[in-house]
Amino acid sequence: MRYQISGKQIDIGEALQTHVKDELGAVVSKYAERPTDAQITFSRNAGEFACEAVVHLSTGLTAQAKGKAHEIYAAFDACAEKMDKQLRRYKRRLKDHHKDRVEPVELFGASSYILSSDADAGSEEPDSLQPIIVAEMETKIPSLSVGEAVMQMELAGAPVLVFRNEGKKTVNVVYRREDGNIGWIDP
Repeated sequence: MRYQISGKQIDIGEALQTHVKDELGAVVSKYAERPTDAQITFSRNAGEFACEAVVHLSTGLTAQAKGKAHEIYAAFDACAEKMDKQLRRYKRRLKDHHKDRVEPVELFGASSYILSSDADAGSEEPDSLQPIIVAEMETKIPSLSVGEAVMQMELAGAPVLVFRNEGKKTVNVVYRREDGNIGWIDP
């Protein structure tokens, strides 16, 4: 597994990098057969350290976890514990869903835009109804089954996931509802 360990305006020592590789490697190898790469980012906000880990699996799924603590090692340990819990919870589902999958998840390119919220405008009326585009990026849309999409959304901790339904070859959306259930939009 390839590791990318970085710090946002803090220095990451060799001892911490070795600790991260050993501990995260052990956690991921217990539940995922073929992890491809991991990105671990450390940051500091006031007196608290934060650790964010994103692990990409060869099946195309992504697991993400965050941890915070007053010490940098404790922040990583909290993050690794959350990653362990997520992967343990979905181990059976990961194996069942991907047992028959021979190839990795297919990804399709799409454009992603960030629009201005107009909160800065105050009480002024906008000149037009066209939204102001703040940023434009490329994103990937995975080709998944509905069950895999729900699992990917929960593993990533995302409120919504846009995916291409493998069965129908149409673009679908799964999202977390306010009542805690999962919604599915199938046009």
